[in-house]
Amino acid sequence: MRVHRSAHVRNFTVLPNALLQYRRLSYTARGLLADLLSRPDGWREDGRHMADTSPQGRGAIRKALKELTDAGFYRVEKIRMPDGTIRTETHVYDTPWFAPDATRPAPGGAATGRAGSPVVKDRQQEPTLPASPADDVKSEGREEDFETEEVREAVATLFRVIRPEPRLRLGEAEAAELAPLVAQWLQRGAAHADLAQALLPGLPTPMHSAAAVLRYRLEHKMPPARPAARPPARYTECAKCHDPVPRPGICRPCSGLTTRSLTVGKGADVAAAGAARVRTALRSAMTGSRPAHIAA
Repeated sequence: MRVHRSAHVRNFTVLPNALLQYRRLSYTARGLLADLLSRPDGWREDGRHMADTSPQGRGAIRKALKELTDAGFYRVEKIRMPDGTIRTETHVYDTPWFAPDATRPAPGGAATGRAGSPVVKDRQQEPTLPASPADDVKSEGREEDFETEEVREAVATLFRVIRPEPRLRLGEAEAAELAPLVAQWLQRGAAHADLAQALLPGLPTPMHSAAAVLRYRLEHKMPPARPAARPPARYTECAKCHDPVPRPGICRPCSGLTTRSLTVGKGADVAAAGAARVRTALRSAMTGSRPAHIAA
């Protein structure tokens, strides 16, 4: 297959290949998503108008929108205004706003209506996220606990690193899923500054999923593993001559398997001659006379 592309100057849209090649979505859903992403921000169009202005019927468009909603590319949000009215906002994403294999967030309280109904958001309600996630890792009344001290340390380190960036807000469950990757960084000698340099600069705008961004950076910027330290060589002494040997016992020359190649005769003669000269010098110093080799 040969692909022919034109160099566009205006009126074009840049889309990630992963979106266009996402085979879990039907071609109708992918085409509809590309159409929605090509619209300007603030564009208002409902599913009925989409179906009436396309060859597909309302059933096909409704099914495509459900595919996009389940995959995290399309979301409808109902917002309660201060005067009590409800306004609908539609969000379209070029990357899923939640991980496809994760459980979708659900509204709190008793469920009303059929499954998958839009969430009504009250903007006047106080946020439920803790102001400091690092201080809320161990909440009161919670019986769940992390399995190992290593995981707890990794979670605490992650919260300390992302605390300066308000867009990287994580829940305890999300941090626990990222903890094994952070633990690998720590095992490979990474410090707090190394993690901050890898996770904080150049964050995307807008931030759709902080957990997904952190997971991608932790996986793709993982430092190389440190080489394993070679164990130091251990030696012991020969039971007879006290020469170093690799294993307890006697050396090969002492066992008669080989002969010693080192000769110490010449060295002993030199040592004896030197000792004689030292003794002569000391006697001369005591008697006040100079040695013969110095007087000459």
